[in-house]
Amino acid sequence: MTRFHRSAVLVGAVFAAALLAACSSSGGKKKFAYVERPVEVLYQQATDRLERKRYEEAVALFEEVERQHPYSSWARRAMLMRAFAYYQNNDYEEALGALDQFITLHPGNKDAPYAYYLKAMCYYERITDVGRDQEHTNNAVAALNDVIRRYPNTEYARDARLKLDLTYDHLAGKEMYVGRFYLKQNKHIAAINRFRTVIENYQTTSHVPEALHRLVEAYLELGIVDEAMSAAAVLGHNYPGTKWYEDSYRLFARHGLIDGSGRLAMRRLPRDDSKKRKGRDENAPALTDAGPAAEPSPVAEALPVDPLERPEGGV
Repeated sequence: MTRFHRSAVLVGAVFAAALLAACSSSGGKKKFAYVERPVEVLYQQATDRLERKRYEEAVALFEEVERQHPYSSWARRAMLMRAFAYYQNNDYEEALGALDQFITLHPGNKDAPYAYYLKAMCYYERITDVGRDQEHTNNAVAALNDVIRRYPNTEYARDARLKLDLTYDHLAGKEMYVGRFYLKQNKHIAAINRFRTVIENYQTTSHVPEALHRLVEAYLELGIVDEAMSAAAVLGHNYPGTKWYEDSYRLFARHGLIDGSGRLAMRRLPRDDSKKRKGRDENAPALTDAGPAAEPSPVAEALPVDPLERPEGGV
C-alpha cells in the first residue's frame, strides 16, 4: 500500500470516528445514529432507560420514536414521556417546552390533563426559600389553578388543590419575612401593609395568627390603640390559645393598657418617636425578631404517567 493510500485510509477512519461521536453526543445530550427500528422496540428501549434513571438516553430514544414514526399514537405518547424524562432529570425548562408542544398539537388528547399538571409541577419543584424571588411560586399558583379550572374532577386537580395550599402558605411566608424586616427597621406603615396582605389574601394559611400579632405590635408603636385593639380582638376570637395572642396581651400590659382586673384600659397611647426598639425591657419577649426564615414548602412528587402503558391504536 502506498503512502498516499495509507493516509487516505487513516483520514477516513478519523472522519468516521468523529461522525460516530457526533451521533452519540451533541451539546451534552445523548444522540443515536439513525437506524430504523420497529416502534415497539424503540419505545420499550426508551422506557427501559427511564426506569433505570438514564434520563438523557431515555429522552434521545423517545425523540427517535417521534422522528421515525411521527404520525403514530406512539409518537404522541413518546412526546409526553420525553417531557416526563426531562422533568425527572430536573431539566424543567426543556420539560416545559415539550409539554407546550404536546398541548398545542394534541389539546384534546386523554393525557392533556397530565400535561397541564406536569407543567405546574415544573414550577412547583423550583419554589425557593422566602428570602428569594418568588417568580416560580407565582407561576406555580397560576398553573395549579389552571389544572383545577380545566379538569376539576380528576386526580390531578385533587393533588393540585393540596399543593396550592402549600404554595399560598409559602407566599404568605414571603410577606411575613418582608414585613418583619420593615418592622425591625421601624418602617411601620410598610410592615402593616405586608401583614394586612397576609390576613386579606392568605386567610387559610398558618401565618395569619402571627400577622395579627404583628399588626398589634406595629399599631401600638404608632400609638394607634384602636387599630391595635381591633387586630387583638380578631386574634383572640380566632386563635385564643396561641402564643401570638399571649404575646399581644403582654404588649398591651407593657404599654400600660391593662387595668387591675386584667382588662384593656380604654385610653389612647401617645406615640414616642424617640423610642428605640432596642431600648425596651431586656426581659420582655423579642417580639420583633424575625427568627429563622421560613423553610420552603415541602415539595411532593408529581403523579407519574405510566411509562409502560401501550398507546391506544398501536402504530
